[in-house]
Amino acid sequence: MQSSASLASRQTQRKAIVLLVDDQTIVGEAVRRMLAGEPDIEFHFCVNPFEALDMAASLKPTVILQDLVMPDIDGLSLVRFYRASNATRNTPLIVLSSTEEPVVKASAFALGANDYIVKLPDRLELIARIRYHSQAYMNLLDRNAAFEALEVSEKRMAHEMATGARYVSSLLPVPITSPIRIDWRFIPSAELGGDALGYFPLDNDRFVFFLLDVTGHGLASALLGVSVCNVLRSRALGGADLAQPAQVLAALNRSFRMEDQEGRTFTMWYAVFDHTTRKLTWSGGGHPSALLLRGGSGAPIELESQNPGVGMFELDDFEQQEIEVPKNSRLFLYSDGAFEIHKQNGGTWSFREFMQFISQPDDADDNILDRLIRYVRTLKGGDVLDDDFSIMDLLI
Repeated sequence: MQSSASLASRQTQRKAIVLLVDDQTIVGEAVRRMLAGEPDIEFHFCVNPFEALDMAASLKPTVILQDLVMPDIDGLSLVRFYRASNATRNTPLIVLSSTEEPVVKASAFALGANDYIVKLPDRLELIARIRYHSQAYMNLLDRNAAFEALEVSEKRMAHEMATGARYVSSLLPVPITSPIRIDWRFIPSAELGGDALGYFPLDNDRFVFFLLDVTGHGLASALLGVSVCNVLRSRALGGADLAQPAQVLAALNRSFRMEDQEGRTFTMWYAVFDHTTRKLTWSGGGHPSALLLRGGSGAPIELESQNPGVGMFELDDFEQQEIEVPKNSRLFLYSDGAFEIHKQNGGTWSFREFMQFISQPDDADDNILDRLIRYVRTLKGGDVLDDDFSIMDLLI
């Protein structure tokens, strides 16, 4: 906030502040008269060179006029001291000399001087150089302040994203082994997407599980995902039988319209599994197909749905489907962040490649979800992903 206030202050008051360091009072008076009629230039004079650094640090000039020939200390040494001080490291320096000597010029520029004037110059030339260097310096200060404000903002945003990711992760249910074995992995992206997942028993025979992905990134998308999960887990979704996936998506579609969510919608795959009949009933809204490995092996079956994303349209008629599932079958639910991976060497990992990977034989010593994460990060070339990575592995 201080950087922003400082920037705003400089933008409203663009006055050049000149500090002349010269042991000759007559020179100081001459320069003062040259600048006296310029309302945008504030003039200060230092006759004692040993006070120059302290005075510069106090005044914060936008340009320093430094005489090169003075008793006890030469101007080039002061130039070196200015450049060594944090207060004046970047302050424009115009050295004043009684002669135009190439060697002296070269030494002055080598030590960090910005300009060289043989004194006393023409009034118009002096004013023009002062304004030029002062404006460039003030622009530099403004740019630095903007960068500082941006850095502070980025750090604050990163902290908020990390806090939001921890909050979302804390709300996810723990993996379970009964009555269904469910394991999952959730890796939020740097910008935090809107992935969320959940599961709970509906009664003694039926079990609900779902995964959703909100459009966009940031805290607003993440909180929308959390809100949907809370509505389902608390069974507070009016007008729907939670055992009927099509009714659930239709009710969510009415409750979370995009015009009420700042244009955000979400995709979702919602299912109910009946232990007694071994029937899996599902409905998807714009979400990637779940993958079913019947009996735990073989080619995966895509459990697709043709419904649109939730909240996009005024629609009450969502379709649902069902399938009988053999014992020890595997079911994978996931967001598109689990397979839409931009490879470091170009191209995108295909969905077919993802299906082949997820169909690998089980390995008790190396969980398939952990293998998938390692492989995805290898493809990406780093740990940071472009989108939330969410996947559920169910043994039913």
